[in-house]
Amino acid sequence: MARILITSALPYINGVKHLGNLVGSQLPADVYARYMRARGHEVMFICATDEHGTPAELAAARAGKPVAEYCAEMHAVQKRLADGFGLSFDHFGRSSSARNHALTQHMARRLGEAGLIEVRTERQVYSVADGRFLPDRYIEGTCPNCGFERARGDQCEMCTKQLDPTDLINPRSAISGSTDLEVRETRHLYLRQSLLRDRLEAWIDSKTDWPVLTTSIARKWLRDGDGLQDRGITRDLEWGVPAQFPGAPWSGMEGKVFYVWFDAPIEYIAATAEWADAHGHPDAAWQRWWREDLGAGDVRYVQFMGKDNVPFHTLSFPATLMGANHDGTEPWKLVDYIKSFNWLTYEGGKFSTSQGRGVFMDQALEILPSDCWRWWLLANAPESGDADFTWTSFQSALNRDLADVLGNFVSRVTKFCSARFGEAVPAGGAWTEAEHGLARALDQRLAAYGALMEAMEIRKSAAELRAIWALGNEYLQAAAPWSAFKTDRDRAACIIRVALNLVRLNAVLSAPFIPATAQRILSALGCPDAGWPGAAAEALAALPPGSAFRVPENLFEKLSDARRAELEARFAGG
Repeated sequence: MARILITSALPYINGVKHLGNLVGSQLPADVYARYMRARGHEVMFICATDEHGTPAELAAARAGKPVAEYCAEMHAVQKRLADGFGLSFDHFGRSSSARNHALTQHMARRLGEAGLIEVRTERQVYSVADGRFLPDRYIEGTCPNCGFERARGDQCEMCTKQLDPTDLINPRSAISGSTDLEVRETRHLYLRQSLLRDRLEAWIDSKTDWPVLTTSIARKWLRDGDGLQDRGITRDLEWGVPAQFPGAPWSGMEGKVFYVWFDAPIEYIAATAEWADAHGHPDAAWQRWWREDLGAGDVRYVQFMGKDNVPFHTLSFPATLMGANHDGTEPWKLVDYIKSFNWLTYEGGKFSTSQGRGVFMDQALEILPSDCWRWWLLANAPESGDADFTWTSFQSALNRDLADVLGNFVSRVTKFCSARFGEAVPAGGAWTEAEHGLARALDQRLAAYGALMEAMEIRKSAAELRAIWALGNEYLQAAAPWSAFKTDRDRAACIIRVALNLVRLNAVLSAPFIPATAQRILSALGCPDAGWPGAAAEALAALPPGSAFRVPENLFEKLSDARRAELEARFAGG
């Protein structure tokens, strides 16, 4: 049994996330966590809401609420939606927690003592119209590298180049649109990432199994231009982790908080501590996942995220953990594998809250059960390139894969058995070459499916799973129990007994992708706690003769052309 630590990039607090956000981190992480648990491994699956920074303050102001109250309410909303989509977090925390405040300040103190944080006077953009300093991401302008006209002051979303606000051409306030901007002096803390460049580069180069998307982005930030730059880690805000605290090896940082990109990844650790607190466990319970000297040495740590988060998780967060262990007394667990994703677009364009374009998580759950969305998103996960959601594609996957291939097989087998043999697994008959051939084909598919899941090849795993579903329909069609029943009742009983076991096998294998449906099937078969299969021949005999079952209700309703057209119009945007 292995120990697997899994973290998903933290969803930001300011509003409900769209389907692209979901499939870019949380959903594939859930598939992997469910699979690893099913294989008998010890899993710690952590996520949290990312609650600090200017966007939270502005969203709260728009809602007319104190920022703390707004964040608490939105955390509850995002937790409810995560539950609705079956995301099996061991803990869904909050970056504004007391644990994260204390741990962020602890990390900062350790870095300061190591000479990896220094106070610098800098010239920062101040918006006269807004009456405030503007954080990097709230300054927009034209990227000097690629010409994208809506680049942010910290990074260009188009070419991913790291920027400073003063690099932008024709800068403007993203809050008010005002171009009445001034550059004023202010003091901030800087993380001296450049001092760790060689160590970070050697560490990244050692990760030969990482996806190309992950390593290419990391190396781009390491080597382009002047290479890895020191990074400001404080902002002139009220809401956040205070940068001046007892024991801090600096002074004069009153009124400043740590930059959200500094404290947010630390919340992975803090959220695990929150999990321990919630369950009444001592600190040793979370430290065994994060401290290599306290038990984390045998942990495999896997992160899931969209490609925009890669630079901070391959450089800034590792730099924080490496620097905090400057004297060897705090060996924090570094990530072993980063699974990164490209973008999901919507009908050829971007999702947009303001324009009402695209489907958001709350809307999706109002329209159809979560497994319908999970299946399409995972079967089309944007791994090797961007993926595009279209209603035509969604309708095809729902009607063809879920309703026709899986749902129809379950319905045909259980209803036929109920009508001809009653609601119990029938006895009689012996395997023929048809059953032995099915078992051989399944063994090959099971091996391929397991290998792909281990490798976190989400789309290919979904395709292999669908192929396993299809084997059942092919077997049933060729064996034709309805014909055999007329002349050889025992032969029909054997076919249906194998088919019922195949229904069970399909449910077990499908649980990482469509957990609610898998649970419905297994409950109908009277085996809700079915374990992961070994050899196919054993799996096809797991339900012995006489085992009671009930015919489940229709698993999936098809999406009609009229309904599809209605939904296309509803979410097309204005």
